[in-house]
Amino acid sequence: AGAEGGAALAGAEGGAALAGAEGGAALAGGLPFADRAQAGRELARALTGYRRRSAVVLGLPRGGVPVAAEVAEALVLPLDVLVVRKLGVPGHEELAMGAVAGGGALFLNRPVIDGLGISAREVDSVVERERAVLARRLHDLTGGRPSPVVTGKTVLVVDDGLATGSTMRAAVGALRALGPEEVVVAAPVGSPAACAALAAEADDVVCLHQPAQFRAVGEWYADFRPTTDDEVRRLLAGRP
Repeated sequence: AGAEGGAALAGAEGGAALAGAEGGAALAGGLPFADRAQAGRELARALTGYRRRSAVVLGLPRGGVPVAAEVAEALVLPLDVLVVRKLGVPGHEELAMGAVAGGGALFLNRPVIDGLGISAREVDSVVERERAVLARRLHDLTGGRPSPVVTGKTVLVVDDGLATGSTMRAAVGALRALGPEEVVVAAPVGSPAACAALAAEADDVVCLHQPAQFRAVGEWYADFRPTTDDEVRRLLAGRP
């Protein structure tokens, strides 16, 4: 999927409707998408209700950005990138205790932090380190321009697929801190477990296909070449 990482992250309670194929439905005809661009065009058709609304489309780098670019173009909405850094528990970094994202977003999972007895100093140290990494990554991709304002808006968060869903869950948690009107998770394909978990945290989840036998996102694309930073920068600049 778009961003890297595999830490588990528990987020806010919610009750999103889950759109897409039935969990357990097999996809006929082999690989369903030629590439990320085609997947984005198909995904956009399932999101037409958001066309020209007070909304913004955010792609998770790298692979989510080509998908998000097609969605943004079809819905006539602004496109940007959402870089997320999960906050790993000291000594157990595979377990996330929160996340930071562009725009100053900070989400802390208090049950994890309190349950493990993690001190405020330890939390602050991890936040500071990950925010520094985040700032460098954002500058690489956007040249340092400000992150989009999402307060009071509908935010469509797009990735090329949802395997574990951990990075997307981190993104949803971080975005909540910025006060959007609603957060919509959108992906062309995802595991039934990941889509169900995200439905409990996002306001809506639109996942076109949820194959029962799901091992990796790349299985569902004929062309799943890695997206480069240069490609992300071109797409964010509005260039093909």
